[in-house]
Amino acid sequence: MTSKVFGMISLGCDKNRVDGERLLGEIVQRGYSITDDLGKAQVLIVNTCAFLNEARKEAIETVLESNGYRAGVLEKIVVSGCLPQKYIGELFPELTEADVFLGINDADKLFSALERAYEGERVNAVGGGTGNAMGARVITTAPHIKYLKISDGCSNHCTYCLIPKIRGKYRSYPMDQLLEEAKSLGQTDELILVAQDTTRYGEDLYGENKFVDLIKNISKLDNICHIRLLYCYPEKIDGALIAEIRDNPKVIKYLDIPLQHSEDRILKLMGRRGTRAEYLALFEKLRSEIPEIAIRTTFIAGFPTETEEEFESLKRFLTEAKLTNCGFFAYSREPETPAYRMSGHIPAKTKKRRVKALYSCQAEISQGILNSFIGQTVEVVCDGIDFEKSCFIGRTYFQAPEIDGNVYFTAERAETGKRYLLKIEKADTYDLFATAQEAL
Repeated sequence: MTSKVFGMISLGCDKNRVDGERLLGEIVQRGYSITDDLGKAQVLIVNTCAFLNEARKEAIETVLESNGYRAGVLEKIVVSGCLPQKYIGELFPELTEADVFLGINDADKLFSALERAYEGERVNAVGGGTGNAMGARVITTAPHIKYLKISDGCSNHCTYCLIPKIRGKYRSYPMDQLLEEAKSLGQTDELILVAQDTTRYGEDLYGENKFVDLIKNISKLDNICHIRLLYCYPEKIDGALIAEIRDNPKVIKYLDIPLQHSEDRILKLMGRRGTRAEYLALFEKLRSEIPEIAIRTTFIAGFPTETEEEFESLKRFLTEAKLTNCGFFAYSREPETPAYRMSGHIPAKTKKRRVKALYSCQAEISQGILNSFIGQTVEVVCDGIDFEKSCFIGRTYFQAPEIDGNVYFTAERAETGKRYLLKIEKADTYDLFATAQEAL
């Protein structure tokens, strides 16, 4: 295959983003070019998500839309990631717009598959790769923000979730390889540790939990300035982890703790291990040990048999817990999950109403939290310029990239990736507005 220019559209979560970056790394190592201008790509990769029906729909629509680039220089479309990994049997005969299909572990088969495609064959290469998860990466985030995926798969088997069927059992990546990868990322202001469940790191590989050890070792790297922890399951947040977050100056005082619900009966139906009382006790302990801790979580509304009383109790949980940031999702009935077969499914209109009500409830809480910062001086990392608002855009410690709010600020000048002290002048439901005081 002669020299080609590659482009990529990566859909889904930050874990999927890392997989896409490894695929781009394979391309660059082979000496091929990458472009951000999709109209200039001769080979276009659509890296897909398949977690929910909406994600699958988005992935297929993206492939169909991408086919329009064939009117220009586009020659081949590659569909990679979770969608073909799980649904290749249905996908391959129907999605004829795609020339090559790769699963989640097939980056090393990209070029051999493309060679066959350029000879006129449609290629199903799903499952043919070596599964090398630690190859070179091309970073697609802003240079000062990078993700480190510390494991793949999941062994929790929540009753609503397809991840174990798509990505298999929980598999920790060896610590020495993760440390080498973190070193290879270069100067990094914010390294974000991700996995389906970061807090179980090492249990499968070493026979004991090594998450705190991993954090300690990453903290020793001179090129890593700050570490953010995402997807920490509540039952695994113990005294050692709390102490590490409290005492390690590199660890951002922020925890993403996926709860999914607050009511014991629904949690049990979901296959979750915690209870309402345990969650509230955990928040109390975190705040007593780390007073400035920011807690983020996600909730599912409209799980099968969820009553109006349980929904109202979830709203009360929000007002009691006073979480810094929350995301809410309507339950999605996914085939091949235990919840799919449950009775008592909630009408779509009711689920939509409940999600809207939860967002409204949390908006009041978030507004109160943000209002408390008005008049204060806070540290903010600059993420760039918002040209529409004619100001700089950044984040303080309780705002993770892309999922939480932002700080919009004015200054004579500001540099992406640098940190500044800002005086907060006003707030809305999710964002803060400030003026720069000085650079750090």
